[in-house]
Amino acid sequence: MSDRLSLSQVAALMAYAATTAGGKTPALRGAGDGPLAERIAGFLLNGYFFVALILYAALTVLWVWILSFTQLWRAYPFLALAFALTPVLGCLVFAEPLRYGS
Repeated sequence: MSDRLSLSQVAALMAYAATTAGGKTPALRGAGDGPLAERIAGFLLNGYFFVALILYAALTVLWVWILSFTQLWRAYPFLALAFALTPVLGCLVFAEPLRYGS
């Protein structure tokens, strides 16, 4: 493995970060409101929840594949990018406030 990332590695890592952040959208839509027992029962009938579940399973396979040709210390900053993108998507999709701090 080279110390430099190739363009294809950067593209795969950027796609992973964006998809990880985007995968939170169907997960949040499927979460629902109300008592925990009702939410758990609602998961069985909620398409958003199953989309999120399938997406996260695919992302796990993608992450392992990326790590088969990219050193972890090079790949992990791209994973952190997903943490930065998630609140931005929450603001755009769910009109959540985007602010620094609590």
